[in-house]
Amino acid sequence: MQLRWLRSLYVQVLIAVAAAVVVGHFAPAWGQSFKPLGDGFIKLVKMLIAPIVFSTVVTGIARLGDLRKVGRVGLKAFVYFEALTTFALVIGLAVGHLVAPGVGINADPATIDTKGTEAYTAAGQHMGVVDFVLGIIPTTFVDAFSKGEILQVLFLSVLTGVALAGIGTQAQALVGLVDQVGHVFFGIVAIVMRFAPLGAFGAMAFTIGKYGLGSLAGLGKLMLSFYATSFLFVFVVLGAICWKTGFSLWRFLLYLKEEIFLVLGTSSSESALPRLMAKLEALGCSKPVVGLVVPMGYSFNLDGTSIYLTMATLFMAQAMNVHLPIGQELALLGVLLITSKGAAAVTGGGFVTLAATLAATGALPVAGLALLLGIDRFMSEARAITNLIGNAVATVVVAKWEGEVDMERVRHVLHQKPHQLR
Repeated sequence: MQLRWLRSLYVQVLIAVAAAVVVGHFAPAWGQSFKPLGDGFIKLVKMLIAPIVFSTVVTGIARLGDLRKVGRVGLKAFVYFEALTTFALVIGLAVGHLVAPGVGINADPATIDTKGTEAYTAAGQHMGVVDFVLGIIPTTFVDAFSKGEILQVLFLSVLTGVALAGIGTQAQALVGLVDQVGHVFFGIVAIVMRFAPLGAFGAMAFTIGKYGLGSLAGLGKLMLSFYATSFLFVFVVLGAICWKTGFSLWRFLLYLKEEIFLVLGTSSSESALPRLMAKLEALGCSKPVVGLVVPMGYSFNLDGTSIYLTMATLFMAQAMNVHLPIGQELALLGVLLITSKGAAAVTGGGFVTLAATLAATGALPVAGLALLLGIDRFMSEARAITNLIGNAVATVVVAKWEGEVDMERVRHVLHQKPHQLR
């Protein structure tokens, strides 16, 4: 029994994270030296995302044949994403007012060291609506895969799938080949995931070693309120959606426990994307729905990031004693509805989106971003986990709307014993 638990990926990742916290705290310099382990693992996963998304979406659309249904799935998913992310932004705004985590800090924008935020503010200058839309179109077909941009790959995948569906039976051999290639890449994912504990150890050891547990004390109120808000969003909002859809959120989280702990260790929801797609298909969601909704969600359905954006903005305003009238807050909310959609497209997406929003509204000094540098990495785990769970729930919901999932099968799979799910 003990050996079986030790063979479980989520147990291995949890042990690795605990060991990393110890190493990073007691030997900070040594902990920081493990950074390449985390970076290397995330790069390994990211190199597989583009071909997996492409093969899944292409074969799903080509075999579905009904192009109107493809458009309907995409539209329903987008409407769901907009509703949930808007709700998440409003919740973050409400909690920011209620808890007021920045009150009493009394930071002077003129004396804040902004050296650490320069890279984010520079990237934030290219987060406009036009830039975002044009960024979905790759320079060349191959360019989308070389850069690994999810939205660009999804765009090409939909075009290719529609074209193959239009050709009909003559393209079945090519569709079969793409499907077989997809299975190969999922096989590579299974190999790469064996190194997940090392990746989680490296990422967490670096974070603790560089920023230290002590950095949590000064800004602990913001971090704790953000974690609590994310927790409530998952168990209250998403829990209600799961109940209404006809399955248990708690059972669903147990089913996805390995992916959740993987994200916890690496602070990246992308690290679990290939496994998440495979798990949702095994749960009973159809391949076309999984192939469309999950990649779309990674850019348009960032619930955790949305909560973070409004809470962090209010925190900076309170910390710098800047009063935001209700009109400015509503304008800020409107801008965030747009800029938050590109948060997953760039490294440090939360910071870049905040920089773009502050620049667009002019409501707060961009220097305030420096106040968040010390704890942003510690909050990224909650952001990424909330995003992951939100996208997983969205996929089941959209699949049910389309009649592309057997809810009896879902409940049967979710109620199996842990060892039966392997």
